[in-house]
Amino acid sequence: MDQISALELHFGSFSLVIPQSILVWFGICIFFGIFFVVAGKKIEKQDPTKASKGLVYLCEEMLNLVLYVIQDNLKEKTKKYIPVFGTCIIMMLVANLIGLIGLQNPTSNVSFNATLAVTMWFMIQGNGIKKNGLLARMKELTEPMILLTPLNVIGELALPISLTMRLFGNILAGSIITMLVYGLLKSLMPFGAIGLLITPFLHVYFDIFSGVIQTYIFFTLGSFFLGQQVCEEE
Repeated sequence: MDQISALELHFGSFSLVIPQSILVWFGICIFFGIFFVVAGKKIEKQDPTKASKGLVYLCEEMLNLVLYVIQDNLKEKTKKYIPVFGTCIIMMLVANLIGLIGLQNPTSNVSFNATLAVTMWFMIQGNGIKKNGLLARMKELTEPMILLTPLNVIGELALPISLTMRLFGNILAGSIITMLVYGLLKSLMPFGAIGLLITPFLHVYFDIFSGVIQTYIFFTLGSFFLGQQVCEEE
C-alpha cells in the first residue's frame, strides 16, 4: 500500500492540502505533548536519594544533550532558555530521524524549516531589543562604521535563510539519494538484492549521522547568536 503523501481537506470551494511532512510533525507534537506530561509527573514523584531509572533517566540524558548544545553559548542565561531550546532540539532530532521508519522527515519541507528559522531569528532580535533597547540594537548595525550598515543588515537577514537552506538541503538530499538507491535496486531485482547489503550504511549516514549533525548545527548557531544578544560581555 502506498503511503499517504498528503491530506486534502475541502471546505466548499476552498481546498487545504497538508503534506505528509506536516502530518508527521503534528504526530510528533502530540507524542511529545503526552510524553512531557507523563515525564513531568514521574519526575515529581522521583526520590532524589535514589538513582534515576526508566523515563526519569531518559529525561536526564535529554537534558544533558540540550546543555551540551547550548550551554557554552548561553552561559549564565542557559537555564532561562532550556525550555524552548530543549523542546525544539529533541523534537527536531526525532523529526530528522523519523525517516528510519519510512515516514517523511518534516525537515525535508522548506516551509517548515523556514518557519522554525524565522521564529529563531525573531527570538534573537526580540531578546536583543528587550535587553538593550531598540536604539542600542540599531546602533549595533552601524558598527564599526556607518558605511558598513547595509552589510550588517544583510548579515542579520542572512541567518534565517542560512539555517533554512542548510537544514533543508541536507535532509532532502539524504531522502532523495536513499529513494533513488532503493528504486535502482528494485529495477535490478533479483540481482539488486545484493545491493541491499549497502542500504543500512546509507541510513546510518543520511538518517542518523546527518540528522544528528544538522540538529546540532542548527541550534548551536541559534544559541550562539542569541547568546551574543543576551549574555553579559566578558
